Amino acid sequence: MTKRSEAFERLAVIMDELREKCPWDKKQTMETLRHLTIEETYELADSIIDNDIQSIKKELGDILLHIVFYAKIAEEQNLFTLDELIHAQCEKLIHRHPHVYGDVTVQNEDEVKQNWEMLKLKEGNKSVLEGVPKGLPAMIKAIRMQEKARGVGFDWDKPEQVWEKVEEEMKEFVHEAEKGDKKKAEAEFGDLLFALVNYARFKEINPEEALERTNKKFLRRFQFIEDSARKNGQVLNKMSLEEMDVYWNEAKRNERE
Repeated sequence: MTKRSEAFERLAVIMDELREKCPWDKKQTMETLRHLTIEETYELADSIIDNDIQSIKKELGDILLHIVFYAKIAEEQNLFTLDELIHAQCEKLIHRHPHVYGDVTVQNEDEVKQNWEMLKLKEGNKSVLEGVPKGLPAMIKAIRMQEKARGVGFDWDKPEQVWEKVEEEMKEFVHEAEKGDKKKAEAEFGDLLFALVNYARFKEINPEEALERTNKKFLRRFQFIEDSARKNGQVLNKMSLEEMDVYWNEAKRNERE
């Protein structure tokens, strides 16, 4: 047995023991674990954005534990076993990579994605967008839908074409916003965001990650304003925007230095 298989078997055995002996673990169901799994996934995403390798390692371990946990519950209910889950995943990977395990030839990443989507349709999916979870955050959902549509050839040819679409949607949004029709303005704003996500994809920028990095940057700078105001005996909601902007610019200078 390899060290990798020994490590995995050790985790599976510990899971068996916890389900038998730990009051908390014994009570858990797939439903009670669901929100915890979502939380762990977001914690992993945060660690990746922060490039915190030790945290990534920890969060990956937590998610691996959850997978083993779900499989253990399923085994107890005679639904499927951990072995069946793993072998099914292996078979799916082999089937969907005929350029590795078969005689199909591909030239680039795009052809791999196209083959992947066509194979999923042959497996019974009615739509290439069927595999996009309904509960995904809206921006991630937009990215995944655009990627999947590209996988079957539904896409622009050049980024310049996408940017023209962004400018078109911007004009339509501004027009509706100035008219004061909130419902139409909201619809056009959604179209604008969708077009911007599309353009970012063409520029190989992940808009979800880009926005999260900006969120973190805003958090750092705003907290610097709060800390600076506190040190100088100032109350934030009594300060003018110009006064706060002095601290904001100082935070920016500190980051550059």
